Amino acid sequence: MAAGGLRYKDKVTLVTGGSKGIGRGCVEVFVRNGSTVVFCSRGESEGKRLEEEVNANGPGQAFFIQCDMAKEEDCKNLVEKTVKLNGRIDCLINNAGTHPSHKPIDQFSGEDLRELLNINLVSFFLTSKYALPHLRKTQGNIINVSSVVNTLGQHYATTYVSTKGGISAFTRGLAIDEAKYGVRVNTISPGNIWTPLWDHLAKTTDNPNEAIERGKDSQLLGRFGTAEECGLACLFLAADATFCTGIDLNLTGGAELNYGVKNPSAISK
Repeated sequence: MAAGGLRYKDKVTLVTGGSKGIGRGCVEVFVRNGSTVVFCSRGESEGKRLEEEVNANGPGQAFFIQCDMAKEEDCKNLVEKTVKLNGRIDCLINNAGTHPSHKPIDQFSGEDLRELLNINLVSFFLTSKYALPHLRKTQGNIINVSSVVNTLGQHYATTYVSTKGGISAFTRGLAIDEAKYGVRVNTISPGNIWTPLWDHLAKTTDNPNEAIERGKDSQLLGRFGTAEECGLACLFLAADATFCTGIDLNLTGGAELNYGVKNPSAISK
């Protein structure tokens, strides 16, 4: 452990989609553990506000860069600006992504899938590609944020689960290629984490309160996970799990365990 108990002191971390939700949790946890964190989002006001908040508390520091991860040039510029500011990258957390409303495949278009792939998967590929020349120098690591639905599937979410399955497969492939450089590549797969996105999706249902309670009850632990817990899981992979590469760490409260009623006919009775 670093001096003073700071687990990522003097390391540089890049977090995509860092202004809210899981990304925000990563920014806060890594800054609290002494890291210099560069993070991005499309929303400038949210990003600047978080930058001020975490820098007021330290002991690390944060820099916000406005960025649209659906654009390759923005992904490239994000990495270049990070290195220009700090001279290095030790950890890349690919987190930026979204979840469309639930609906059957009949109501999704091919373009819907292409757009989601661009945000949820292609951005991970591009940011990794541009960051890897710097991560190889530091023997750093990449953490890709997937979802437990990459293995479980999810009702009326064919486009979303496709992107998350791609992230987990991408992690394994990249871990193989980058091992010769000493770069580790891992995934976290959260289940129901309480975020602004979860709140938004609940409000699109006929009964938001019921949706939230059902979300809580989907875990053995009977609650949502927190963005901070996701940040702590990423910190573990970055700072402590130095003999782990290519793994997929479930962060689910036990959502994937035990039998449950799954027959659609029975559920509708």
